[in-house]
Amino acid sequence: MTHDHLDAAARPASRPFGRLITAMVTPFTPDGSLDLDGVAQLASHLVDEQGNDALVVNGTTGESPTTTDAEKEQLIRAVVEAVGDRAKVVAGVGTNDTRHTIELAAAAEKAGAHGLLVVTPYYNKPPQAGLVRHFTAVADATGLPVMLYDIPHRSGVPIETETLVRLAEHGRIVAVKDAKGDLTATSWVTSRSALAFYSGEDALTLPALAVGSVGVVGTSTHFTGALTAQLIDAYDAGDMPTALALHRRLLPLFTGIFRTQGTILVKAGLAALDLPAGPVRPPLVDATNDEIAQLRADFAAAGLELPE
Repeated sequence: MTHDHLDAAARPASRPFGRLITAMVTPFTPDGSLDLDGVAQLASHLVDEQGNDALVVNGTTGESPTTTDAEKEQLIRAVVEAVGDRAKVVAGVGTNDTRHTIELAAAAEKAGAHGLLVVTPYYNKPPQAGLVRHFTAVADATGLPVMLYDIPHRSGVPIETETLVRLAEHGRIVAVKDAKGDLTATSWVTSRSALAFYSGEDALTLPALAVGSVGVVGTSTHFTGALTAQLIDAYDAGDMPTALALHRRLLPLFTGIFRTQGTILVKAGLAALDLPAGPVRPPLVDATNDEIAQLRADFAAAGLELPE
């Protein structure tokens, strides 16, 4: 086998949503209503300044549990209008009710989304056969490509390897946001299917790439996006020392953004940088002064600055 063949084999087969995706927070006004101008400004910043290839709108980081269906549609339209000509817009539509998820998927398609993020139904703990039925029904409901979201520590149920391999046979189920934290399971699925795996944990981006993943759906990437893109590009180029150096540099922020719930600290960081954020909606609570001070220290440890 030639060196070229080795390179081709090691290269990701498909990146349906690019390599760098941020699960975008939803800017609110001080009274907690949607800040649609801020939404457009933040989306533009994430694409033009942080180098995102795609944005997830209405994910958990976007406070989807506390936004209405009408607000979700407004958010998609605002982000598509702001950046849809230069980045993919992936709409979070997952709920623990298949009928409601299908309604959200249809509304997202109508609003101009380029893809769907569908989380495992949470709390009601369906068996694997229920997951197949749910994901297939949602994928059948629109013409959009689907990214499954496997996050058992929140949903209560993992999408098992055999289930993922079976779902990969569906023409529109093309990707997985992988927050299972099980790189052995990731290895099996990426070796047995053409699903494009995106690390759902910022700190696992580099090791996930090594077992066949193609990129990240990040949270700290509101701030680390440009450098995380460099990490992925270095890995693709076979420059492991640079990729590892960036991984180690960014580790304090990859992990520090989750010292409390991620949305809380992202909004605190954006506010410090004079970018649109606003408050969080209950039951979340805004960051304390101590949490903001710790975030500033985590920024500094990653070689980035968060102003006082």
